[in-house]
Amino acid sequence: MLLQELIRIPSVNPDNASPEEAGVTHEQAMADFLAEWLTGIGADVTFQEIQPRRPNLIARFAPLDGRPRILLGPHLDTVGVEGMTIDPFSGEIRDGKIWGRGACDTKGPMAAMLEALRENRNILADLPVAVDFVAFMGEETSQDGSRNFAKKHASDYQFAIVGEPTSMDIVHLSKGSLWAILTSTGLAAHASQPHLGENAILKMARALLTLQENLEPALAAYADPILGYSTLNIGTISGGTRPNIVPDSARVEIDIRQTPALYSSGGALQFLREMIAQLRLPLEIEYAHENPPMQTDLQNPFIDKLLATDARTKLVGAPWFSDAAHLSAAGIPSVCIGPGSIAQAHTKDEFIDIESFEEGRAFLSKFIRSLADYPK
Repeated sequence: MLLQELIRIPSVNPDNASPEEAGVTHEQAMADFLAEWLTGIGADVTFQEIQPRRPNLIARFAPLDGRPRILLGPHLDTVGVEGMTIDPFSGEIRDGKIWGRGACDTKGPMAAMLEALRENRNILADLPVAVDFVAFMGEETSQDGSRNFAKKHASDYQFAIVGEPTSMDIVHLSKGSLWAILTSTGLAAHASQPHLGENAILKMARALLTLQENLEPALAAYADPILGYSTLNIGTISGGTRPNIVPDSARVEIDIRQTPALYSSGGALQFLREMIAQLRLPLEIEYAHENPPMQTDLQNPFIDKLLATDARTKLVGAPWFSDAAHLSAAGIPSVCIGPGSIAQAHTKDEFIDIESFEEGRAFLSKFIRSLADYPK
């Protein structure tokens, strides 16, 4: 089964892999497998090298000849496997499910797209709408794949369907994000005389409590009727070197998920800077990576096509972030859709229901066939 083959190819994102995962990082092996598979069903495949051993893959079934063009776009990478309670790369079938890292996020949606393309390979070259398959590197961290692709190729496309586990609903609206590293500094001293030093960890802890108490109510002013509030998560904290030394530095990583209203007002990074200054917190922003929200016009004719494919499919918003936001920001109207539940993404026992997967494959295959009568 194709999905099992994909799961068995380790493609852990190296940006946040643990030392134990060093041998299972990078997207190249996945891209190589897909290149051969797609060539076998008639695609013209090229790589867009983003970083060493970390390419985007672009597969075209029709030339760039001026006809409307859309893309099916999953990502090549997965999150890490540390702490998983199952064999992450087994692709085991059990209890009506396929198990393993990426089974739902996002090799399940990817396999559904690929199977749909294979089922329709005899008509792809002649459709009035060209359908490309584009697999992005680096989605789970910096999204360099979709960012670079959008800069070079956005003008070629009228629509993008990004593969994510949405239970086959159409995500047309999603939050943006801000990942930031905050630091605090102190003064080292012997632990027997802590009053001679300045404890950076305690400074950080007090500052974070103050930040959370003030930031969360302020974010409420930028609520979205579908997405709700922007949120703050303090994800990691570290500091010091030994228990007998007063720590002179501390570091945290935070994640702010921002609504379109917050982003359009200046964005989460500006908001964070202003809040730190206003509260006079002893924090410095060492690093920040900000992503835009996604908000796609519901009058798009390809959304109409998706809705007509299955009466059970509905339009929804999502609090998470995906490559679709960068494509959308570059001018490609984008949505996310795919089999599987987001509740299973990144879990210690990730799986996808086979029934759900088959429904997704059938949906996407029917959608591709419906393009034969485009425009309506």
